[in-house]
Amino acid sequence: MAETVSWLTHCDTLPPDVEARARLLLLDTFGCLIAGLRHREAQDLGRALHSSMAGDVAWPGSDIGLAPAGAAALGAAAACWDEACEGHASAHGRPGLPIVPTLLALCARRDTSLGDLLLALATGYEIGARAGQAWRIPAGLHVDGSWHSLGVAAAAARLLSGPAAIQPAIEAAACQVPASLYLPIAEGSVVRNTYAAHAALLGVLSSAAAQAGFTMPDGALDEGRRRVLQLTEPAQVTGAGEWAILDGYLKPFAGVRHTHYGVDAALRLRQRPGFSADKVRGIVLETYAEAARYCGNRAPRTAIQAQFSLSYALAAALVLGDLGPEAYDNLGANASIARLEGLVEIRVDPSQVHRGSQVAIDIGAAVLSERVESVAGDLARPMSEDEVVQKFNRFTTPVLGARHAAAIAAFFLRAAPGQPARRCFALS
Repeated sequence: MAETVSWLTHCDTLPPDVEARARLLLLDTFGCLIAGLRHREAQDLGRALHSSMAGDVAWPGSDIGLAPAGAAALGAAAACWDEACEGHASAHGRPGLPIVPTLLALCARRDTSLGDLLLALATGYEIGARAGQAWRIPAGLHVDGSWHSLGVAAAAARLLSGPAAIQPAIEAAACQVPASLYLPIAEGSVVRNTYAAHAALLGVLSSAAAQAGFTMPDGALDEGRRRVLQLTEPAQVTGAGEWAILDGYLKPFAGVRHTHYGVDAALRLRQRPGFSADKVRGIVLETYAEAARYCGNRAPRTAIQAQFSLSYALAAALVLGDLGPEAYDNLGANASIARLEGLVEIRVDPSQVHRGSQVAIDIGAAVLSERVESVAGDLARPMSEDEVVQKFNRFTTPVLGARHAAAIAAFFLRAAPGQPARRCFALS
């Protein structure tokens, strides 16, 4: 990590491909944030934060004014509400999730340039991805809200205090990496969505400690790995000078990434001659162990349980021909989805070390089968700019309107680096 910090400290401009990827990440996460704020629970959280963090930063489409830290927390929670935000496979999480809303909130009343925001975003992402690679949580815990705070700390420190503050901010965050339970997801509680908000707040606090000139220990992340996770072997992380952000993925579907392989297979099977959801008599999903362990929720009662359910995602895709945020509205009202979800048999292939799934569907007269090893967003099939913009428009137009959504997309993707980042709050 020290070598990575040294490399990033001396990096004052982004390579064109990294800048392009950072712009897409910024746009995609912002779209997830705006869409997440349509949920009543997210709005309630915003009003509750207003009680202690009132200010004049309000997200587009929202009238809840918050201080920058409060806006960062609300934005981070909202961005993961539909479970459609980005991720990084080897980090086993989403490094950019809390960073994007934090940086935008901090820039809302500052003259920070878009170029400086993108540089801070890439810096935080590189630190966060490596922290995720090093901080391998055991079963029963959730990645959100844990190592993400290091990425936020690095990004905020660079933005507010300059490159020299990156290392001390990281150390401050590494001294207090929290453990986040998977339990709320299993119980159907949206309190899980506050984990990313916690990372935003802890990252901002750590950045402030660095700005204040506090003396920091060295090697806090390694010490935490030994004491908290009982990990003694050296962490295997992306080397300094290699841009991990280029290995990250964006999601075409709303739902945990592990579900996407079965969903992609289901969408292909729907196109087969003779397919009809009413004809289905049995479904077998064969997948890898991590997917079954992390997304094994059956007969989900709430949206967050369904977002972490292989069986629900597969059934919804077969019935709806899609897996967007709408798939989780009025959960339980679609009898066809409920019937197919109950038919799904999940089998784990212990020899499968890479992501991928095979789906076999018994329609009585035949068994239809499809195997998917790669989905949109993977390294072999990165989402194009047009696909990301289409997703952004789908998520934000119902909230902002088509013209406002198009203006924001154009700004994030085309505006000159010297433009003030806060302009995204004034577009209409």
